[in-house]
This record gives sequence, C-alpha cells and structure tokens, in this order.
Amino acid sequence: MPKQQATAKQKPVHEIRLGRIKATIWGNETENGTRHNVVVSRIYKDGDEWKQTSSFDRDDLLLVAKVVDLAHTWIYEQAG
Repeated sequence: MPKQQATAKQKPVHEIRLGRIKATIWGNETENGTRHNVVVSRIYKDGDEWKQTSSFDRDDLLLVAKVVDLAHTWIYEQAG
C-alpha cells in the first residue's frame, strides 16, 4: 500500500444520529475478523462552529440509549 494511502484519515464504517446525539462506529480488522468500536457524542453549535462533546444532560439520555441500541443492532447485523 502506498504511504499516502496508509496515512489517509480513516473513516467510520457507519454513523447513527438521532437529533443531536450521534454514534460513530469504527471497524478494526483483526485476525478474528472485524471488531467494532462505538463513540457516542452530542453535537452542538458554538457560534458558527459545530463541536462535539461526550457530556450528556438528563434530556439526552433516552436518545443516547436509543442510538446505542441501534448501533448494537447494526454491528450484529454485520456478522451475517
């Protein structure tokens, strides 16, 4: 693989978003097949700039649970 491709920024394999809550799913190839990791975040706008945080308030928690459940389902569906 050319060095330029090896240093290219890796992209998530899937993303799930409900309102301002997002689950980003990353695939990692191992000897035993693909392993998935999930990053959950809340997106918000600070002036003109979009930012992310891993801090959630009470009203976010049900959406966090739903997004994580959907991520879990998506990952299991990939196993075939």
